[in-house]
Amino acid sequence: MIMIEKSVKELTDNKGEVKVVTEHNIKNNQITIVGKVIEEINFSHRVYGEGFYTFKVEVPRLSNVSDILPVTISERLLAGKNVLLNSIVEIQGQFRSYNQYDQGRNRLILTVFALDLIIKENEEEIKSINQIYLDGFICKNPVYRTTPFGREITDILLAVNRSYHKSDYIPCIAWGRNAKYAQHLKVGDHLRLWGRIQSREYQKKLDNDEVVTKTAFEVSISKMELVEEGEE
Repeated sequence: MIMIEKSVKELTDNKGEVKVVTEHNIKNNQITIVGKVIEEINFSHRVYGEGFYTFKVEVPRLSNVSDILPVTISERLLAGKNVLLNSIVEIQGQFRSYNQYDQGRNRLILTVFALDLIIKENEEEIKSINQIYLDGFICKNPVYRTTPFGREITDILLAVNRSYHKSDYIPCIAWGRNAKYAQHLKVGDHLRLWGRIQSREYQKKLDNDEVVTKTAFEVSISKMELVEEGEE
């Protein structure tokens, strides 16, 4: 994974000059994906005068399926890149969460927040990449279960600190031996993990008995380690 030390934000001072300032350190939440843009860029929202846009990226797995991942990007990074549909892109950034009030309840929305975007034009350099590193704290008791096919799974909700007293709440899944180990973890444990972001479709029955198909996003853990007190 390409290690990103800091994100950078451009600000204009009262003389009209552009200066670069450090926004925050992102070493505890790093992601790199390489995939195909499969959706037109859409305006999402504006914060402090800065516009943000969204689109989806398809990242193939080694199997015959792909993960369809939502991306949020600043207008600053889109300068000169307004046409991305069907392009192969490399995105480095963070996996972020926010709450959305929908139908009387809060929903956890997850997105890849881009801090850098590169269009890959040399086909020899194009490889499907989906890597994430998180350093955070367990904020909900892990849930151990088995699938109908007998696979062992433990669900983990990880709180990853962000600047300005914010946190991202990232659902993660441990498999096999990791699942057996993770089921004994507790709220407040400090955990580092490596893996990939996966998308998963599921069906939900509404109050009017209508069944709709929704997509969930989570981190599939390939490696994890418990940080003991004093190691931080």
